[in-house]
Amino acid sequence: MAKGTRKPKLAVWKFTSCDGCQLTLLDLEEHLLAIADRVDIAYFLEASRATVRGPYDISLVEGSISTPHEEELIRKVRKQSRFLVAIGACATAGGIQALRNFAHVRDFIQLVYAHPEYIRTLAQVRPIADVVPVDFELRGCPISREQLLELLSAYLHGRRPRIPRHSVCMECKRRGTVCIMVARGVPCLGPVTQAGCNALCPSYARGCFGCFGPMDSANPLSLGRRLEDLGLSREDIVRVYRTFNAYASAFREGSETYEQVRGHTRH
Repeated sequence: MAKGTRKPKLAVWKFTSCDGCQLTLLDLEEHLLAIADRVDIAYFLEASRATVRGPYDISLVEGSISTPHEEELIRKVRKQSRFLVAIGACATAGGIQALRNFAHVRDFIQLVYAHPEYIRTLAQVRPIADVVPVDFELRGCPISREQLLELLSAYLHGRRPRIPRHSVCMECKRRGTVCIMVARGVPCLGPVTQAGCNALCPSYARGCFGCFGPMDSANPLSLGRRLEDLGLSREDIVRVYRTFNAYASAFREGSETYEQVRGHTRH
């Protein structure tokens, strides 16, 4: 960077989440030092109480929107950010907390809190893109270190991030992992899940859990029929799609379809 050139200002924001994606940024270790040399980390409460006021060149946003306060804050963050990136399953698909979207949130509040009258929450948990425009989404629970580095490098060099949109099955083939559904009859979400983990679970003979959300043009209903052939009940298939990325559109479609079919079967 030329002497006297202003560093881009980076802000990292947390909404309803577990902090895992922010920790991925801290876990970059020696790479974090190189990043700090290229950008001004202006707001990152997970790392420092010292803050610099916006506007910000790039904001990384972790977490879903679940309260009126968060809804108001994300709109302010959007106005202050030239480039806004939703990072992780919570920010891109609502996360585990979006499971309450399939029920009535007040029922949960009554069960969990001694004084539910003090709780202020939205009727539904929402991913960031459902509230404000998002410039890019980085999937994962948590996000991939390599993909985060690629995102930041792409931003600094003024290009589009090269993030894969194909399925985990492609990663299995590239590393020479035999398909566990074909060879072992193990249920796996790899055919409908976006790549990003280097097929970690299948490499240990375990089915993919869908951590990186649905791939482009995912067909959860077709996979559901295959899962039925492997012995999963329709109730099992609903649960398979309702994990970290349950409210991502493709997974939501798959679970709701099987839930409706299951309900009709009962009657």
